[in-house]
Amino acid sequence: MPSDGGGLLGPLFAGSRADDELTDRALLQAMLDAERALAAASSQAGVVPEAAAAAIAAACHAARFDPGDLGRRAEAAGNPVVPLVRDLTGAVERQAGPAAARWVHHGATSQDIMDTAGSLVAFRALGPVLDDLDGAAGECARLAEQHRATVLAGRTLGQQALPTTFGLKAAGWLAALDEAADGLDRVRRRRLAAQLGGAAGTLASLGPEGVAVAGGYARELGLCEPVLPWHTNRVRVAELAAALGVAAGALAKLALDVTLLAQTELGEVTEAADGDRGGSSTLPHKRNPVGAVLVTAATRRVPGLVATLLAAMAQEQERAAGAWHAEWEPQAELLRLVGGAARRTRELLGGLVVHPDRMRAGLEATGGLLLAERVAGELAGPLGRVQAGELVRRLGREASAGGRPLRAVLLADPAVREHLDEAAVDRLLDPEGYLGSAGRFIDRALAAHRARSSRSAG
Repeated sequence: MPSDGGGLLGPLFAGSRADDELTDRALLQAMLDAERALAAASSQAGVVPEAAAAAIAAACHAARFDPGDLGRRAEAAGNPVVPLVRDLTGAVERQAGPAAARWVHHGATSQDIMDTAGSLVAFRALGPVLDDLDGAAGECARLAEQHRATVLAGRTLGQQALPTTFGLKAAGWLAALDEAADGLDRVRRRRLAAQLGGAAGTLASLGPEGVAVAGGYARELGLCEPVLPWHTNRVRVAELAAALGVAAGALAKLALDVTLLAQTELGEVTEAADGDRGGSSTLPHKRNPVGAVLVTAATRRVPGLVATLLAAMAQEQERAAGAWHAEWEPQAELLRLVGGAARRTRELLGGLVVHPDRMRAGLEATGGLLLAERVAGELAGPLGRVQAGELVRRLGREASAGGRPLRAVLLADPAVREHLDEAAVDRLLDPEGYLGSAGRFIDRALAAHRARSSRSAG
């Protein structure tokens, strides 16, 4: 199920602290934590003797067991819980005798342990994922504040549209990352639940104490207590997948922007140079935005994994025949990929170099055409909106076709000169004067980020 992110390709897409919670041994420990919590909760409810619960807890350490061996033996039952319970029972029997060993796994079914372990793994892995998302958001806030007045061309459909600021662009990244983190945090705190339903979701083997045991079980693990067992109600799994997908989308958008802004023809940002980082095997001059590229590569894999988990939601009656099993590896891979992308984005932003001179050059590339809307708006008063728009559109085409600055074409047109003198044209073609509410939007994004940070700290 989980991967350690090692090998030849793993470090390219993983490498975050979340990986420590996604290894085979981490999953195994989560399964054992579930078995320990089950015994403890059952003891508190008077179902399992206290001495037996203590003996079970003493044996629930992953170092005692071999994940590879358990995996090989899991094939016979279709999941690793069956061989683990056999080995755990043997360990307790050797330590405390058969009277204690008979209470191992009492009242549970394999899916209870696997689902609970999945919730535990996700809860533990989301801690560092959220920390890196918050760190990346903090870097966005820094860039938004530092570059609130750094003007560049805003682009729509790949073409220059109107002036904006790099600070507002960074504020947009900030808002998206904060919103994505809110979604993941909500799932982590309110939707990752313990699973305990027994063979068919009734906890019949626990008699009248079933609900009490289920409640104590969730509390022991620090997970949510569900209203009832969710063996074939996979909304929680789907919500986690969707929240991870949203976070990946926010990270992917940021990486795409950086990749585009770093193109040779623009050069408005570059990633930090660190030794051979960003180099090419054949082209000595290249400085590739490798951080953004690897974030893009990781996040491109996420939608398919989310789709797999959504497709697995339809599960037969009280227990699925394959759909449940299909969730295990995609969920772990989602956590690994989003964790790696969040960590890499944090590093990317921390070293991002912004080039205001290149941004200014980009503003001047069209000879003032990206301020045409402002000119048309000024002329709409005396000429009417439709006529002003047609006039400026015609003059813009004339400037573009002749390779002339819009300023020169405007000042040469009698209809324009009748209403605008040279100083007025220069004022209208100043990009810093047509930024609308950019500054206020930045302030709002920063205020929302500060408020979120305060809530998180509290």
